[in-house]
Amino acid sequence: MRDISDILGAPVTDPDEEAFLVFSNSIPSHSLGFVDSKASVIDLTVAGRDLSIHQSQGLLTSNRKEGTTGAVVWKVTPLFAGWITSQNFLFGEGFLTSESIALELGTGVSGIVALTLSTKIQRYIATDQGYVIKLLKQNISENVRGALSSVTNSKRKQGTKPKRSREGVSEPSSNIDTLVLDWEVDSVRSLSDHLESQTGRSGVDVVIACDCIYNEALIDPFVSCCAEICALRTNQPDGKPTLCIVAQQLRSPEVFELWLRRFHRSFQVWRVPDHLLPSSLKEDSGFVIHVGIIR
Repeated sequence: MRDISDILGAPVTDPDEEAFLVFSNSIPSHSLGFVDSKASVIDLTVAGRDLSIHQSQGLLTSNRKEGTTGAVVWKVTPLFAGWITSQNFLFGEGFLTSESIALELGTGVSGIVALTLSTKIQRYIATDQGYVIKLLKQNISENVRGALSSVTNSKRKQGTKPKRSREGVSEPSSNIDTLVLDWEVDSVRSLSDHLESQTGRSGVDVVIACDCIYNEALIDPFVSCCAEICALRTNQPDGKPTLCIVAQQLRSPEVFELWLRRFHRSFQVWRVPDHLLPSSLKEDSGFVIHVGIIR
């Protein structure tokens, strides 16, 4: 496996300069960044897979003090899901393989990255606060069943009998786990215990966060949580570090700079360059992806 600097170039050395460079580009307006906050169900195709995602407009517009942003689909999420599931440098250079385990922070109700990337790796762990888990599980379950139904129908057309359970009903299968994880109050110990019991491993190969940088008060607990999870895999026999991949829409230069300064203290940081990204995520798109390896 090549060193990540050979792939992504020199790491970020000055967070303030990096923030200036990122925001010096022309940034198109994406408003707040919802795909469609008024729709109760969104149908979209990501990485060649048709998905139907339930949202909660009522939750989004509620006065819940702990936050409501996970109730809807944000624009960067399907774009990121399409990229990370493609033949990118992560798979090409062996950072992700069919044996990999990924964990997502702030998954929200949609589970879009989980539903697409999970088809290419061993296990996907989707986490968020408790208020989104019920709808997240519903979206995962219904879309897994939908994918199974498509395969079953295709086999029937080809004259191949689908496998059946003892009750005579085709059973959906999923390698996606959903766990409650609140960056401000929860310890990663329960996550570590879950990994040990389910996989026999103490860490994950990649930590993913899509559009989680929007609130100054959450920056420190978010980065601390990222660092704690990535530290679970240090000193492993294969020598592979956990990658922390953060995708976000560019909104507030001040919040972005605060996040980057804090992230840079705990991680070596690289911005994914344009030549490794689709046009929808390049520097003039209004979105950016950074990769971190714990110091």
